[in-house]
Amino acid sequence: MWIDTHCHLDAPEFADSLLAVIHAAQEKNVKAILLPAVKVADFAYVKELAHQYSEEIPGLVYTLGIHPLYTNQAQESDIATLEKYIVESLSDPRFVGVGEIGLDYFVENLDPHKQEFFFNAQLDLAQKYQLPVILHVRRSQDAILKALRRRNISGGIAHAFNGSFQQAEQFIELGFKLGFGGAATYERALQIRRLLKELPLDSIVTETDSPDIPPAWLREEGIVFNEPAFVERIAKELAAIRGVNDSEFASVVWGNAMQALPRWSVLCTSIPNLHLAS
Repeated sequence: MWIDTHCHLDAPEFADSLLAVIHAAQEKNVKAILLPAVKVADFAYVKELAHQYSEEIPGLVYTLGIHPLYTNQAQESDIATLEKYIVESLSDPRFVGVGEIGLDYFVENLDPHKQEFFFNAQLDLAQKYQLPVILHVRRSQDAILKALRRRNISGGIAHAFNGSFQQAEQFIELGFKLGFGGAATYERALQIRRLLKELPLDSIVTETDSPDIPPAWLREEGIVFNEPAFVERIAKELAAIRGVNDSEFASVVWGNAMQALPRWSVLCTSIPNLHLAS
């Protein structure tokens, strides 16, 4: 079984083909997908999707959060709205954490102070409700680590990780798993591949970030968007880089994701034949 720990099924790129995308993932034995919200306007839709396609993808779950790329348009009142949704969703077994949140110091024209306000406020909510977080970390590893150390956050996933080995170790020490996906399939991605080879295997999870971060072979084959069905091929390439067989890799990364997001584990354990990767 394969698991995609980061996939934006609510993205407009999938609007006209969502059912086909879901069925393609189902055919590739993708049994669990995490759908992180990125802005308040999408919270209800993200939650709806997680339930609408739970028969096809039994381990389909969601998180709620405000992505740093959307903070310029966000209002301070959005934090109160997020908390309202969190409280309402605590009884929903498909709600597994806070995210996608973080800091992005790569994209121009993003107000760093506004980013930091929303990031810190959302970390406070995660701490208040004892929820793990899905982190967007781009050229902001040290700032995010500093913010995490000021709080008692119950771990989560640092998505699309591309920091140093020392920074990776610090995230792991704080209880985080590190997300690897299509970026590692490029031969020039030497740092990401080094991390994949040398970090503890129990710190790694697989992701697509669909429809973004296309793997190296995607455009060569004339495919327009990344999608969750491709996590199988991506994961097999990651396993080859790591030097482990496919089945062992699939099993370990499944367990790692369940450890990072305990509510996800509770859901999957409750579903027959889904609590163990095979």
